Amino acid sequence: MAENIIGAPNDDDVGFKEQDRLLPIANVGRIMKQTVPPNAKISKEAKETMQECVSEFIGFVTSEASQKCRKERRKTVTGDDICWALATLGFDNYEVPLKRYLHKFRQLEGEKAANQMKTSSHDNKQEEEEEQYSLKFSFIGSNQ
Repeated sequence: MAENIIGAPNDDDVGFKEQDRLLPIANVGRIMKQTVPPNAKISKEAKETMQECVSEFIGFVTSEASQKCRKERRKTVTGDDICWALATLGFDNYEVPLKRYLHKFRQLEGEKAANQMKTSSHDNKQEEEEEQYSLKFSFIGSNQ
């Protein structure tokens, strides 16, 4: 029977290399570097420890959200499911800012989609005008 301890093998780890299960250490180091003074150094051991912790945390929260989706017979875990999982697991301090971020993200995505539709509509209109102009031009040119 597999143990359920961090770093211990379990059924979920079968077929996965350690590097596939962890966030890239360069990304973890970059995030850590943003929160310390510019002249501070971060040891490799500290980066590796944080890499393990954040990877485990992401898996823990995602697993909770995934169970909710399975119970509701859904296949897609959404941002709202992650927020729900954070609250359920007692991470209320993370849930509120993440909900705010999700709301802003959705607003920006909506604006981006609206702008793309405007641009696409404008481009189509411009193409039609250019086509009409070229037809008029060729018509004028054929009369001479």
